[in-house]
Amino acid sequence: MRQLRGPIHNVMMPRQLPRGRAWNSAALWNSRRSRPPARARPSTRRSPRSRPHPLRLAEEAATVDQISHGRLIYGIGRSGVVRTYENYGISYGESRERFAETLEILKLAWTEPSFSYEGKYHRFSNVSVTPKPYQKPYPELRMAAATPETFPQIGRLGLPIFVAVRQGPFGQLAERIKSYREAYAAAGHPGRGQVFLRVPAFLAETRQRARAEAEESIMSFFRYQAELGRDSARRAGGELAVQRLRQVERLEALTYDEALATQLLVDDPDGFTARLREVQEEIGLDGILAELNCGGKIPQDRVVNALRLLCQEVKPRFH
Repeated sequence: MRQLRGPIHNVMMPRQLPRGRAWNSAALWNSRRSRPPARARPSTRRSPRSRPHPLRLAEEAATVDQISHGRLIYGIGRSGVVRTYENYGISYGESRERFAETLEILKLAWTEPSFSYEGKYHRFSNVSVTPKPYQKPYPELRMAAATPETFPQIGRLGLPIFVAVRQGPFGQLAERIKSYREAYAAAGHPGRGQVFLRVPAFLAETRQRARAEAEESIMSFFRYQAELGRDSARRAGGELAVQRLRQVERLEALTYDEALATQLLVDDPDGFTARLREVQEEIGLDGILAELNCGGKIPQDRVVNALRLLCQEVKPRFH
């Protein structure tokens, strides 16, 4: 049995997080959980969403990396929520180009004493960003993928990838991950690339209790994802709207039993471990980012218990 090469990451919502709200400052949030004695590695899910200024993002990420003594894992991605772009006065049609510029600027800011940049959306001359990251040349990057065409694009860049199952079952990801690894190899990058899965998850002492305690939170999460998808489809229009509406219809029809069978990790520690190994073999997996309270409905003490079970009873079996 091949080990999970990457760590099992744990994401928990501290108490109740209102929908549409988030901690957007990596420096403010991650620095609180990244001091050297901690064993966990701080990570962001998708930071440069083409909206906040890339120089600020570079400074915040480098600050967290310094505070954590080089344990930051930096997640990057465009985001598919059209409304969030409009809230910044940005057309979603610009998102791909803006994201590419942001990634270029981040790497320059982290590696160059000073630099100038002339792009379509960002222009500045002889700027210097401090602090520099603790890790050299910069923190470990992982890029989010959702649409089929994104997977080979990330492979060509040679970056680790993380994917979510909120829009479809585990099995649907296998072919897309194959296209990522083929593009990764064709571009001449060493190894086979790394794949990390972002998945709604929960653990309790028994399977029955885990599934009962997680149901309201998980189904609320899927309903909210359907709402976001329908709103984004309305705002985007065109072929993108057609694709989004297909996903929305599937989410709206999804039952809890179907989700448990195809796109969740919810069980006691033994069952969780067995299912994770099945998924690992099915899609080729290096690690997970476990969303232990994705809908924000589970009491905090039970989320902490799930985190304890994950760290103490599941994680050691993969190392």
